[in-house]
Amino acid sequence: MKYMKPVRVIAVTSGKGGVGKTNLSVNLGIALSRMGRRVALLDADMGLANVDILLGVYPQYNLSHVLAGEKTLDDIMLEGPAGLRVIPGASGIQKMSELSTIEQASVIRAFSEIDRDLDVLIVDTAAGISASVVNFARACQEIIVMVCDEPTSLTDAYAFIKLLNRDYGLSHFHVIANMVQTIQQGQSLFQKLSKVTDRYLDVTLQFAGAIPYDEYLRKSVQKQSPVVEAFPRSKAALAVKAIAANVDAWPLKSQAGGYLEFFIERMIQYGLQEDVA
Repeated sequence: MKYMKPVRVIAVTSGKGGVGKTNLSVNLGIALSRMGRRVALLDADMGLANVDILLGVYPQYNLSHVLAGEKTLDDIMLEGPAGLRVIPGASGIQKMSELSTIEQASVIRAFSEIDRDLDVLIVDTAAGISASVVNFARACQEIIVMVCDEPTSLTDAYAFIKLLNRDYGLSHFHVIANMVQTIQQGQSLFQKLSKVTDRYLDVTLQFAGAIPYDEYLRKSVQKQSPVVEAFPRSKAALAVKAIAANVDAWPLKSQAGGYLEFFIERMIQYGLQEDVA
């Protein structure tokens, strides 16, 4: 494979839907691009892909065409705001939501076809804890878990972290609180989750930031324009930019997980192991 440089590979996950995971993925990608980073965003929700909707772009081809061998990953890639490269998922195609682990791996293997350098790959996973979500998350170098101020959000986030820790040995997670009234409320949500994980799991959680409830965020969704572009001085946009600066300062891991080719190889390895089992 041609990639021999560190690439920050980040999964954006949540235990449940409706917490703003995809919105963060899109806006974080654009904010990092505005900082001069070369960023690609993979819409890894194989059943209900919606990154394209938030960006107001309408792809002619998607990951299902790559899986079928009809197109390369480079063929389907779109360019979003600030040079963000978008790899569209396959919304509404039932087969894509029922991929075997080997088929999931073949999608990831297609990344070896990308002929452009990257600094960051953001993987916007589906909600929940399906095999597809778990495989994508455990293949990534960093995992962001989104939470909001709902009991089910914290419960499901804990269940997801517990699964990845106890079954797969993952021990390091970043937490972002969304739709909070103040940064203090976001930190309080983090503390609630951290208190439980500290008691029952052998994991390290790091608070990566909070995004306030902001009417401009809803307006940006209606405009199909990310809030960091449509309303760059809004509270939500400023919060995302702060999170992007935080993410950009994370140490780049020098081991295998810091390279894009190992992200690909992990997906293939995990898929084959689970299919054989």
